[in-house]
Amino acid sequence: QVQLVESGGGLVQPGGSLRLSCVASGSIFSTARMEWYRQAPGKQRDLVAYITSGGITDYADSVKGRFTISRDNAKNTVYLQMNSLRPEDTAVYYCKLIQILAYWGQGTQVTVSS
Repeated sequence: QVQLVESGGGLVQPGGSLRLSCVASGSIFSTARMEWYRQAPGKQRDLVAYITSGGITDYADSVKGRFTISRDNAKNTVYLQMNSLRPEDTAVYYCKLIQILAYWGQGTQVTVSS
């Protein structure tokens, strides 16, 4: 059983930055694809970014140039560096691990407001 724990969310002003972390238990992290999603109130959960086990990344158009996904296999951790935050980035952010099966974290709230 894989467990994912996100952290790093909070309240930030527009234009600010946050770095989210997601730590995975178990031994499959290094061979897994990792994804970050977000869900705003009343909206569907959308893919924000992903990183493959080989380090290939891609981003939703709405965050390209502002967000960076990275991973540290030695720490079983995936990160989402978020810069130039906007009010529309406000959401609960979830990480997802995919390695045959899919596992979700519990989410961390990000609020961008002045």
